[in-house]
Amino acid sequence: MASLTLRSPSQTASSSRRLPLPLYLRQRSSNLQFDGAPSLSRRIRAQNAGKCDVTEPLDLANGKPTIPVINGRTLPKFYESTSMQNTVNRTSSRLKLFSGTANPTLSREIARYMGKELSKINIKRFADGEIYVQLQESVRGCDVYLIQPTCPPANENLMELLIMIDACRRASAKNITAVIPYFGYARADRKTQGRESIGAKLVANVLTKSGADRVLACDLHSGQSMGYFDIPVDHVYCQPVILDYLASKTISSNDLVVVSPDVGGVARARAFAKKLSDAPLAIISMTS
Repeated sequence: MASLTLRSPSQTASSSRRLPLPLYLRQRSSNLQFDGAPSLSRRIRAQNAGKCDVTEPLDLANGKPTIPVINGRTLPKFYESTSMQNTVNRTSSRLKLFSGTANPTLSREIARYMGKELSKINIKRFADGEIYVQLQESVRGCDVYLIQPTCPPANENLMELLIMIDACRRASAKNITAVIPYFGYARADRKTQGRESIGAKLVANVLTKSGADRVLACDLHSGQSMGYFDIPVDHVYCQPVILDYLASKTISSNDLVVVSPDVGGVARARAFAKKLSDAPLAIISMTS
């Protein structure tokens, strides 16, 4: 039985006093064979018989076991179960693209560019005009992107987007991103007269409360609209695409005029004019 040796400063090296080990240490020491590491390896292999194909003895020279390399792999075969392969396949499809009815052609082009297919969704309208949305695929734990511009009819498309967000939230989606290439009510971003509503702020609140985690919009009417949201907003500028299109038309700058529809779009229109060799700039003034 192993023992613990204590030496006092007054005792010599030859004289020592042996104290018995505690009970739990004596029980553990009686079950271990300190001079029989191979027998410990055999015991471990016997306990794991039929569980894996590790046939090499464990290396206890350094005090810790090592996993041998089997068939050019570090992990044994029993780690590569069917359930783990299914988990890998599921993680590769955690991104879902859903399209509304506002612009399905644009949604298909986006999905084709990403090399994915649009997920299945059922959207229909009842006889009284109410909108019904049902997801045809599971979105539990997935990153969902809802492609739905709020172009005319703005109210119909906006309500459809809100119901799509609600359906994804109730289906336990991990993240819900509303992709809105055309953001309706963006022009109502300030008060120019008394007793006016700020529609952009209202729409931002409704999108947030419905369950959207992020909004992706293109060329907002003004940058201040991003501050209306309590969730992250990705503001994408389409200027490079439009400039490439105009360059492909080989239009002379003398025959080109950049027009801003109102005062809010002057900064964006001026940036376009500078990119087009300082083309002339015009501003439309709306009077009541």
